[in-house]
Amino acid sequence: MLFRKPDVALEERISDLISRMTLEEKISQMVYNSRAIPHLGIEEYNWWNECLHGVGRAGIATVFPQAIGMAAAFNAELLEEVASVIADEARAKHHEAARHGDREIYKGLTYWTPTINIFRDPRWGRGQETYGEDPHLTSELGKAFVKGLQGDDPQHMKIAACAKHFAVHSGPEGLRHSFDATSNPKDLYETYLPAFRALVTEAKVESVMGAYNRTNGEPCCASPTLLQKILREYWEFDGHVVSDCGAIHDIHANHKVTETPEESAALAVNNGCDLNCGRVYPALADAVDQGLISEETIDKALSRLLQTKFRLGMFDPAESVPHAQIPYEVVASEKHRSLAKKMAQESMV
Repeated sequence: MLFRKPDVALEERISDLISRMTLEEKISQMVYNSRAIPHLGIEEYNWWNECLHGVGRAGIATVFPQAIGMAAAFNAELLEEVASVIADEARAKHHEAARHGDREIYKGLTYWTPTINIFRDPRWGRGQETYGEDPHLTSELGKAFVKGLQGDDPQHMKIAACAKHFAVHSGPEGLRHSFDATSNPKDLYETYLPAFRALVTEAKVESVMGAYNRTNGEPCCASPTLLQKILREYWEFDGHVVSDCGAIHDIHANHKVTETPEESAALAVNNGCDLNCGRVYPALADAVDQGLISEETIDKALSRLLQTKFRLGMFDPAESVPHAQIPYEVVASEKHRSLAKKMAQESMV
């Protein structure tokens, strides 16, 4: 099959693979716990993973200081080194799990990290995940972290990073599933967007996660302003967009912008949200029947998701992907723990 040949152009490989799928199979790949397609040799894959300060939720790993602590070091070079070590452990753990047939959640290569929201209000419960209140520092540290995670191999990323939560997402936590974050253009472009712009245009982050909230009336995971106009047109982002978990459900259940799951799924994909962390996108099949979305639009969204998998080398022989050779012994090694200690020392202020 053409899509299995590494020497074929990426666009041709993606097109060939999509042409072999039914509509149902295509949709099955657009949810975070995507299912296997045996006749194409595609394994099940769970897109959800986290590595904010070390590989999370998947057994032993080197634990670094929390993001807000690492930011206090004001050392982008050291942070990039930390991210590279985290990515090494992520790769090693992924391939070890795959060797044992374990493809469950937190075992993939797509990491929903870093959090680059601006920490303006100390009452926000997730402020410790950020790099603080300064847009410039957040931009510089975010770029370093993404570069460390994704690596510099021209053919294959080490792992895929994700800039989140896009955008104007920093509380109130209890209302995040229904809150409308209103922002004037000056504050939007000078405070909330600079870090996302830097990660997209300079660090070439592979994915962006939409926020739960609305921004100026538009649900962030279905926002024509954020996802189409700013992200894809202005910044020329060519990666994929993933929803925060449950955010597509929020569009009809809490934001009340739509009335049905079919309408919410169609609105999100039509506006550029390719992957659903949640359970709403299976409604896309009925949305096609209802004329809410075209199969061509679904193909476009799927092509962006497959592009990430190809860039990670997931359809290439393991021996041709350098990162697949990282030994499991690097996980929580003495060298990595020593780096964690150094980062902790520099984080103290």
